[in-house]
Amino acid sequence: MRNLMTIPLATMLAAPAVAQSRAITYTEFDLDNGLHVILHEDHSTPIVAVSVMYHVGSKNETKDRRGFAHFFEHLLFEGSENIGRGEFSKHVEKAGGVLNANTTGDRTYYYEVLPSNQLELGLWLESERMLHAKVDQKGVDTQREVVKEERRQRYENQPYGSILIEVLKRAYTVHPYQWPTIGFMEDLNAASETDYVNFYKQFYVPNNAVLVVAGDIDPTTCKALVGRYFGDIPRGKEVVQPTAIEPPLKGVIRDVIHDRIQLPAVVTAYRIPANGTKEFYAVDLVNRLLSNGNSSRLNVALKEEQQKAVYVGAFSLPFEHPGLAIHFAIANAGVDVVELERAMDSELGRIQKLGVPEAELAKLKAQLETEYIADNSRVAGVANNLATAYTMLGGTEQVNTELDKYLAVTVEELRQAAVDHFSTNDRVVLHYLPLSQKQP
Repeated sequence: MRNLMTIPLATMLAAPAVAQSRAITYTEFDLDNGLHVILHEDHSTPIVAVSVMYHVGSKNETKDRRGFAHFFEHLLFEGSENIGRGEFSKHVEKAGGVLNANTTGDRTYYYEVLPSNQLELGLWLESERMLHAKVDQKGVDTQREVVKEERRQRYENQPYGSILIEVLKRAYTVHPYQWPTIGFMEDLNAASETDYVNFYKQFYVPNNAVLVVAGDIDPTTCKALVGRYFGDIPRGKEVVQPTAIEPPLKGVIRDVIHDRIQLPAVVTAYRIPANGTKEFYAVDLVNRLLSNGNSSRLNVALKEEQQKAVYVGAFSLPFEHPGLAIHFAIANAGVDVVELERAMDSELGRIQKLGVPEAELAKLKAQLETEYIADNSRVAGVANNLATAYTMLGGTEQVNTELDKYLAVTVEELRQAAVDHFSTNDRVVLHYLPLSQKQP
């Protein structure tokens, strides 16, 4: 029998989880403490993914404690009452596995991918994170420095790194989506140890989480193990999600940002429907049409044909509440931002007026289908998609319908989405200019 401890990391991450043509199969149940559990059985490789998604993100923070959810993404690797400080990752690495976490405006996700004979290790680690995490001043001080460095590298010292921060604070005025997940260091510095402990006790509770175990498991045995490791964790107080409703954008919000850059840039942002709503899928396809691959609309028009941009992009922020679509282009040398903005608008206008040929939409859908198949070919991808479907999309069953919702979009629905949600009369427009152009 092959020694599971010697399985290469690349093999673990690429471990196939389901046949391409099959729906993702799963069983699900709730523990008495409110923890929702989803199990996916696949014996094609001796790998297992153990993951927990907490329904807490930056939108659950208060205005004076921005960045807490992302900070806890780091802090909850510090250890627990039964895991020494800094030892969490070592347990996984010694077992031949990998682990990571990520945070958005809506949720925080932790996972381990391990040889399947290390299933109990993954369950123990996540149960320790949920019940006994070290939330103390020493850990806070340590991770605050880590987050400071991350903020410097990703936002403060990165050319155009402030785009998301600058867009969000103009696109939202009421909803907590108005600040980025990285938060602000003044809030983290001002918080007390009690503030951090209270945030942990409020949100990192079983009734605000879903546990997904995917891969080489026996469901009956796994269910018993889940009960052993998580069943005694006390239920927390019910978490009430924010209900703030952002009023519609009325008019254009324009501003100029001077940054340490050499080439100017144009950034536009539009309000879009919430992730999972019927209208979202056509809107997201508009963004993909504009910038998904070398043959996309913005790439061909602005970079190849007109040579007005050296870099272009369009992407959705798929929030649980109404989110944003962000388009951006970095100007070629000598190109004025006003000219570049007009060129970007022209491509949107073409879609709004002329629509999209069936063949172009079919190609886009084929690309999307390939992405979905690749994502669901890994146990880590399946675990993430199951957790996301349950937490963000209204139910676990949505894991097998997401792709269909994209594939069902018609050319007329795509054109109408461009008309309804990408109006040049209601949006945020930012012109990024080099500091050298700033007036004294």
